[in-house]
Amino acid sequence: MSQHTVADFLRPPGFERPERSALLREASAVTEVGRYARRAVTERVVRRSTPYAGRAPYRSADPVLLVPGFLAGDQSLALLARSLRGEGFRTYRSHMHVNIGCTMAAAGMLERRLEQVAHRRGTRVRVVGHSLGGMIARGVAARRPDLVSGIVTLGSPVLAPGAHHGSLAAGVDVLVRLSRAGVPGLMAEDCVAGECARQSFEQARTPLADDIGFTAVYSRRDGFVDWRACLDPDAETREVRSSHFGMAFDPDCVDLVVDALRSPVLRQTSAVEVDRGEIA
Repeated sequence: MSQHTVADFLRPPGFERPERSALLREASAVTEVGRYARRAVTERVVRRSTPYAGRAPYRSADPVLLVPGFLAGDQSLALLARSLRGEGFRTYRSHMHVNIGCTMAAAGMLERRLEQVAHRRGTRVRVVGHSLGGMIARGVAARRPDLVSGIVTLGSPVLAPGAHHGSLAAGVDVLVRLSRAGVPGLMAEDCVAGECARQSFEQARTPLADDIGFTAVYSRRDGFVDWRACLDPDAETREVRSSHFGMAFDPDCVDLVVDALRSPVLRQTSAVEVDRGEIA
């Protein structure tokens, strides 16, 4: 299998893979994590100088579950989780050690994890998903509105999962080859070019219930996916200037996630006009 055999329906007309040089933009993640570190130091100083009785942080009623992206695990969202806890949110891991398996199987695992958290907390859950994690969360939220009160996707190409950089396509190719060789638990050819891929793609585009909040975060500087594919028409779209990786810890993106999680549940979708002929 070559990296060009990903099903055509995963990259509809009007969406393109980022050019090879786009990957250079991801180098800004170093600067973004530096900004996160500086903010963390400042917040620690302020917290220590503030009397405990005067801190009174915001407390969210809904728990927040974080879902990592492709080739990543829960640890990739550790900084975001730390920030959210500092803002009064109760966060939970997805229990995905590394997101490299069948997307439909991952959706089933996420659904079971949501059932656990919802049962434990006695309330629906808000989900924050990075890249592929956001696409999986989007599908589960559409199927199980009884478990999810809101979602935030970070650089998730819901409209065109196949519009990704060649380096990601190469990673998919390796996983499929290993799966063919008999290695269990990996993304198989059916997950990128068969019925599994089609089912996952359709679920990620299923309309959400009106009482599920949905914010889709994107960046025109994204070096891994076509940013236009992140503009889900069912979401309130918000733009940041971080790299794809940086969406998991860039302070500006963290602030946006906090605002989205604190917003009322009912959605007010905003249309974003995009020139489909423009190349990302």
